[in-house]
Amino acid sequence: MTSFRNPGRVAGFLYLLLAIVGPVRLMYIPSKLIVSGNATATANNISVHELLFRLGIVSDLLTALLGLAVGLTLYQLFKGVNKNLAALMVILGALMVTPIYFLNTVNDAAALILVHGADFLSAFDQPQRNALAMLFLRLHYSCNLANEIFWGLWLIPLAILTYRSRFLPRFLGVWLVVNGLAYVIASFTGLLLPRYEDTVTNIIFPALTGEVAFMLWLLIKGVKAEALTIPLAVPTA
Repeated sequence: MTSFRNPGRVAGFLYLLLAIVGPVRLMYIPSKLIVSGNATATANNISVHELLFRLGIVSDLLTALLGLAVGLTLYQLFKGVNKNLAALMVILGALMVTPIYFLNTVNDAAALILVHGADFLSAFDQPQRNALAMLFLRLHYSCNLANEIFWGLWLIPLAILTYRSRFLPRFLGVWLVVNGLAYVIASFTGLLLPRYEDTVTNIIFPALTGEVAFMLWLLIKGVKAEALTIPLAVPTA
């Protein structure tokens, strides 16, 4: 069986693309362009590196599409284990996450318009436009914080499916549960106790490697198609 015909490797490859594209706007763009607490410096960075900022918008859109592709591919992989859990996984990990990604690009688009200072914005002076641009960037970040809840919740049904399956090791399922709970903790910390967000993120960071382990296992080991057709054992009384 070739890699492209192995359903596990297909899911792992799409997951890898998601892991590459997703952090562009989530981590790389903020580290290069956004200066915390300095709206003027941030606006100047966006103006000078506009193409990079636009790349961040495109990366959010691609992340949304890849999230759908990963969810549907994993559904095909796990529907034989439990269709209801597989459907819940798609709802939480794709149908809830994707719309937020798409809508969140509006915040970046608004920030970009403000930085350029279109004619209809002449009522605002440059410092005011810079401040408003920073506001929309903050809204983008807040949407990511809210979305992080679903980044965690979808891993719970995926973890149960992995644990129950006959074609993946159970330790991956346990690791995914820990990873999912870590995302939820990070999200609520950022929303409720933002002053502790960085500290909590540093503490739980090792737990966030569960997805990486799961992705690499699928990509390297794959799943034989024959394994997907093996019925699960029915417990006897």
